Amino acid sequence: MKKRIVGYDLARALAVFGMVAVNFKVVLGAGKNGPGWLVTAAGWLDGRAAATFVVLAGVGLSLLSRTAYERYLRGDGEPLMRDRRTLLKRALFLFVVGSLYTSIWPADILHFYGVYIAVAAFLLATPTRRLWSYAGVLVLAFAVMLVTLDYERGWDWSTLSYAGLWSPAGMIRHLFFNGFHPVVPWLAFLLVGMALGRLEMNSPATRRRVLAWGLGVAAVAELLSWSLIRSLSAASPADHGVIVAVFGTEPMPPVPLYMLAGTGTACAVIAACVALGERHGDRGWLRPWVATGQLALTLYVAHVVLGMGTLQWIGRLENQTLAFALLAAALFCLLGVVFAHLWRQRFQRGPLEAIMRALTDPRKPTG
Repeated sequence: MKKRIVGYDLARALAVFGMVAVNFKVVLGAGKNGPGWLVTAAGWLDGRAAATFVVLAGVGLSLLSRTAYERYLRGDGEPLMRDRRTLLKRALFLFVVGSLYTSIWPADILHFYGVYIAVAAFLLATPTRRLWSYAGVLVLAFAVMLVTLDYERGWDWSTLSYAGLWSPAGMIRHLFFNGFHPVVPWLAFLLVGMALGRLEMNSPATRRRVLAWGLGVAAVAELLSWSLIRSLSAASPADHGVIVAVFGTEPMPPVPLYMLAGTGTACAVIAACVALGERHGDRGWLRPWVATGQLALTLYVAHVVLGMGTLQWIGRLENQTLAFALLAAALFCLLGVVFAHLWRQRFQRGPLEAIMRALTDPRKPTG
């Protein structure tokens, strides 16, 4: 059995922290309510943390199916079929839980996850180069959809509410085109993660290559975005909003430059965390952070139910400063690290992780 790469857990913990910070900032109405440097720094997390989370999900799929994939290449397809059935059950679990969760957290990513994983379950045997090609096609497909379909249909941007979400047409449109994390093109992040998960990240040379490419792609995307927005807006100030939407690196709409920036950032963060884990993985101070990544599903749900629920209870859920929102997010994350560390001392998996495993793969122990 290969040694567990704890760096993936570290990266997952960072992704959860980033998502908590972004979501607290949005719900507390604090996005622009702070000094410029803090607004800029916090804004960088928008879409990057969630993208990293999805890329890591793809990495997890490749790690889960690695042995089955290798046996498939040798002509034995039965293990891959078993893994596919397990993933389809997990996809259904996440879709159902996420759909229920949407009633209290409209920006839920779990039900999108369910669709990503259901599609990916049929791509476990896909060659790596084809995974990259499919990812590229998804990015380009969204660009075409953006100019041919009405991206704003259903949205009330002042309240971030979506009309007709539970109608068949609204659900499909939200899931696949203009929701918070639409399958087209967000599935591309998962496919990139699947390709990344097939690399030998234990190799320092591989990590350096992934880090360099990740940083390079992210930097080029950000610089190109900044340059295009600046030059085109100067030439046509009245169209500034449209120019930002088409050439920006914000997650909504997820245009190609955002997808490149998100992919590059995710790859760089993952490579850096794997390197940290390889160097210090046996150190006691790192274990709570590793445990946090292993309880990502539980903490993701808890940050709304418990974190935002507490803020609502004390009357601090709206019209707050950015500093307060980030402080509240940091406090939740700190408590999450403590909880995860104590929980993992007694149990192998987090509460929701254990339930999912028991329901979708009961052959394996959940204790």
